[in-house]
Amino acid sequence: MPRMVGRAKRLPVPEEIRSLELSPRHLSLLALLLFDGPTTVNDLAERLEVAPTTVSLMVSELSRKGVLERREDESDRRRRIVSITDESRPRIETWLAASARAWRQALAPLTAGQRRLFVDTLTAYERALDEPATD
Repeated sequence: MPRMVGRAKRLPVPEEIRSLELSPRHLSLLALLLFDGPTTVNDLAERLEVAPTTVSLMVSELSRKGVLERREDESDRRRRIVSITDESRPRIETWLAASARAWRQALAPLTAGQRRLFVDTLTAYERALDEPATD
């Protein structure tokens, strides 16, 4: 697992977005927006398990760089929806494509039940990391 995580962190940032100075901390936020679509800062914070202020700061930073945009939620004008800009989407997709392709390739031969077991196992591993050591 540490080797896999280390390898993912070393994915090179494509030349066309290197000037944006994106870092691994942006990877999860951008992946959520790319694969799951536009959402709120609070939803992103919950899913990333960080404070909403942390996500808000990252969104503001990436908005100034033209990577993200905030727009009014049509169903609730008090809320703001965060999304990747149309201009930046192809560059972000290029950056994250290798990881997505690797996951698709690794999971493709598995049955739906096997994929569910894999996801459940990773989730159990993640939960176990939060438990206090007993030895």
